[in-house]
Amino acid sequence: MNHNAPLSPLPLAHLARLADVQPRVMSTAQLGEHGVSVADVGAHCRPGGPWQQLLPGVCLLHPGPPTSEERLHGALLYAGRLPAREARAVPSQPRAGEPHAAYADAMITGLAALALHRFSSAPPLLSQDRIDVLVPRTRRLRSVGFARLVRSSALPTPQQITGVPVAPVPRALADAVAQLADAGAVRRLLSEAVRGGHCEPAAIVRELTQARLLTRPHVVDAVDSLIAEGRAIAEDRLYRMVAEHGLPDPLWNVDLRLPGGPHLGGVDAYWPDQAVAVELDTRAPRQGFKQEDDEVWSEYVRKREHLERLGITVVHITPRKLRDSLEQQATVVRTALMASADRDPAAYVVVLPS
Repeated sequence: MNHNAPLSPLPLAHLARLADVQPRVMSTAQLGEHGVSVADVGAHCRPGGPWQQLLPGVCLLHPGPPTSEERLHGALLYAGRLPAREARAVPSQPRAGEPHAAYADAMITGLAALALHRFSSAPPLLSQDRIDVLVPRTRRLRSVGFARLVRSSALPTPQQITGVPVAPVPRALADAVAQLADAGAVRRLLSEAVRGGHCEPAAIVRELTQARLLTRPHVVDAVDSLIAEGRAIAEDRLYRMVAEHGLPDPLWNVDLRLPGGPHLGGVDAYWPDQAVAVELDTRAPRQGFKQEDDEVWSEYVRKREHLERLGITVVHITPRKLRDSLEQQATVVRTALMASADRDPAAYVVVLPS
């Protein structure tokens, strides 16, 4: 067929109903299922034609610039391509809320994923030159055009956002940070993840550790700020729990000591009349050393066991529990306070400001 030969009307007539469907992006394999031959695809995607090739094996069914949604679906269609022996028939347009089988295991990650998670500190999708797509390490494809492939031997379970499979926030953050040298941008992304309630610092640090990003000084600095901010947010939620759920006011952030004896450790809240303490667990693995995390946890356990031997009830609360079930945590603390009347009196301890 030369450029002067008339186009067959079959493909466009057969796919006319897709004119009102968004996104108007299909792979050549999907077009083949609709009876569109490879020759017809090539003819319709030639210069001046009604379609265009968005990425290898992916067609945009109109001649104008792609929307951000079309770029997302195009990148997923490209990254989800399977070898012929693994290919299977898939619906070209899944029903609302269903994952798109043509994307296989591929999911959006990095800055594009954070934009879909509505991060204000992530650039808008249309301004992003590249779209990161997370794929299995064995996927035999290369990055091309605006689709950058991020390979991994362990894929997280994606979240569906407007019909698009998207990596969870901690993994998307790690993949974004891997591409960023701007310390300010890294700090803003990590901070928004915690402030916005997307995830806890520990989940972010785990992903950064697994990605071996904690050897970069600007990432370590951002993580130090993140952990401090995460603790401040958790403390604020603890204050709110006491105020909003009618608990008696405790002594905040105090150290406990035996009279004339050793230091017992600090607690975040303490009710001396009931001998009940609350301790926030804001641990996060540091610098990739699991041993250090285990040592910190062992110290938590030793301190709690020592206080409980003295008759002090220690309520251990994580920031995630305060975020997701504030009322339930208030009930736990209230129950411990009420149960103090049925316990033997605790040993006398000295309470000092932390």
